[in-house]
Amino acid sequence: MISIRQRKGVKTTEVSEDHAAQEENVKLEDKLLSGCSSTRLWKTLSFTVGGTIALCVGLFTSVYLATLHENDLWFSNIKEVEREISFRTECGLYYSYYKQMLQAPTLTEGFHGLMYDNKTESMRTINLLQRMNIYQEVFLSILYRVLPIQKYLEPVYFYIYTLFGLQAIYVTALYTTSWLLSGTWLSGLLAAVWYVTNRTDTTRVEFTVPLRENWALPFFAIQVAAVTYFLRPNLRPRSERLTLLAIFVSTFLFSLAWQFNQFVMLVQALVLFSLDSLDMLPASKAAWLYGMQVAGLLLVCALQFFNSMILGSLLISFNLAVLIARKLQKNLKTGNFLNRLGKLLLHVFVVLCLTLFLNNIIKKILNLKSDEHIFKFLKAKFGFGATRDFDANLYLCEEAFGLLPLNTLERLADTLLFYVYVFVLCVTAAAALAVTFHNLSDPIGRSVGNVARRTLSLKPETAYNLVHTILFGFLALSTMRMKYLWTSHMCVFASSGVCSAELWEVLLKLIHLYNPKRIWVLRYSVPVLVLLYLCCKFWPEMMDELSELREFYDPDTVELMSWINSHTPGKAVFAGSMQLLAGVKLCTGRALTNHPHYEDSGLRERTRAVYQIYAKRPPEEVHTLLRALGADYVILEDSICYERRHPRGCRLRDLLDVANGHVMDGPGENDPDLKPADHPRFCEEIRRDLPPYRAFFTRVFQNKTFHVYRLSRNK
Repeated sequence: MISIRQRKGVKTTEVSEDHAAQEENVKLEDKLLSGCSSTRLWKTLSFTVGGTIALCVGLFTSVYLATLHENDLWFSNIKEVEREISFRTECGLYYSYYKQMLQAPTLTEGFHGLMYDNKTESMRTINLLQRMNIYQEVFLSILYRVLPIQKYLEPVYFYIYTLFGLQAIYVTALYTTSWLLSGTWLSGLLAAVWYVTNRTDTTRVEFTVPLRENWALPFFAIQVAAVTYFLRPNLRPRSERLTLLAIFVSTFLFSLAWQFNQFVMLVQALVLFSLDSLDMLPASKAAWLYGMQVAGLLLVCALQFFNSMILGSLLISFNLAVLIARKLQKNLKTGNFLNRLGKLLLHVFVVLCLTLFLNNIIKKILNLKSDEHIFKFLKAKFGFGATRDFDANLYLCEEAFGLLPLNTLERLADTLLFYVYVFVLCVTAAAALAVTFHNLSDPIGRSVGNVARRTLSLKPETAYNLVHTILFGFLALSTMRMKYLWTSHMCVFASSGVCSAELWEVLLKLIHLYNPKRIWVLRYSVPVLVLLYLCCKFWPEMMDELSELREFYDPDTVELMSWINSHTPGKAVFAGSMQLLAGVKLCTGRALTNHPHYEDSGLRERTRAVYQIYAKRPPEEVHTLLRALGADYVILEDSICYERRHPRGCRLRDLLDVANGHVMDGPGENDPDLKPADHPRFCEEIRRDLPPYRAFFTRVFQNKTFHVYRLSRNK
């Protein structure tokens, strides 16, 4: 039987409760959607404003530095020869190849002239593209010839404006790195302002325009920014691939532009190695970065016709050693604290031994001696025995290769940069030590997601920039010339730290004052106050600096170059100091016996032979040495012969005396095995025009600074 059951009634309260819940869900969804859209709008607005400010600050820096260069030299008004003389020492040598490419009838002939050059080193034909990092000059000369700008822009302006334009890219890259680390573009603005206000210690582009580091450091800053972004967790595969491409291209361009690239990237590889060993960044990403370094360097090696100095670099040996050691020690990151610490120490020892082994093998196979002077210099500099080696002492006595002067830190403190940097460094380093101890104490595999929790208190990109600034700081403190790598990153690290929510959170929790509102206030108020201080203090100084007008003035050098051009054959060969001969090459196109690009053992031997003109040698011996190099003329400089800039023991004549086994001039101690020379100092005695000297050398030009002698051709 079919029965009909009465339908149950729905209670009014249940209906009203369900309806209320649905309405609440709809409201919550609407609120989330509106919140998401407002957040997205705010991010877009912030990105647009921050990006615009980055471009404006970069352009301002570029124009500011270009104006300083113009005001200091009155570059637009001086003669062409004076402009070229203003590119002193090696800067003039590099610019001469840009000029050479522009003067070549065709690009093919220009390339041929660089690949088979017989003017840079007399009686030798060398491949300049192999020996020197001058692809930027080649590229720029091609651009100038191709672009329709010859009627509107002189070649020298195209060259220097390109370099000042690179400064805009440099500052924008620093700005971006700081922004990535802190999450706010305000830190990028502070980094850029610090870079400009500390210009004396962050760049020297306005008075050494063609220097290799001025070409290279902007690309290195881009690479650091790309690495910082690459180390972020949870990147999308497409973003990761594009970032790796940016890292590779910037690494390649940096390496192509500067001969010291391998030493800078070796420090960067040490940063990655230390963080990888302490489990503070993903091992797979570290491996990718090792690979990008090696790939970029090998591509440069191929473009430089397999330059043996690149193949024998410590960087390639180190990266190979790290990758091999990781395969040999697969269980490096397991065990308790003491177990892991022991494995870590063993790993470091294995990598160092393997690096030295691979490097020695490669150098023996390639018969490489190009960089031996650097290791002799480092050995003597860090107290592993005194040396009489002329090349090593030449570096040791140069102020640029000495310790960082304390007044540098005083100048950095004057802009508050040093104080803020030390504060951020101490807090971040304390957090890093805590994370390191936790990582070594907590074996991998204890729980899923362990890596994410361990690195939560110190993000991988922050850890990378922390160790980066520490190692580059040690490099700068030990060698002043490398301070520009450190000081620019100081601006980034200090600004990103003081604008970082994580740093203020750690600090406020330590002193039991944690509050999200306090973090927000400190994060934005402190950098704004610093910016106001910098603007009030340094803006009037910058305006005064821009209003100060000077003019290039070096009449003795101008007179010398003019005389060479008008009174010597085009094929004449000149001997003299490295610095002066670079100017001779640029201004006159004459052949040289030696030059300032010191990264070749044969060139170093030539330079020692030429510099005997400032030693205690007989005239016939000096004549034989110079004629063996094909010299027709020799230029003597009073500023070297009677040098007073360096103390006794570091004057060029002292270095030569010690290398030759002779006692040094003047009061002071000498090593007991040094003996008095049998002959007077050549550069002093030749001025007396005595018969023994007149038989080999004839004075053909002199002014208050220079003396030029023509060498006789008799034996």
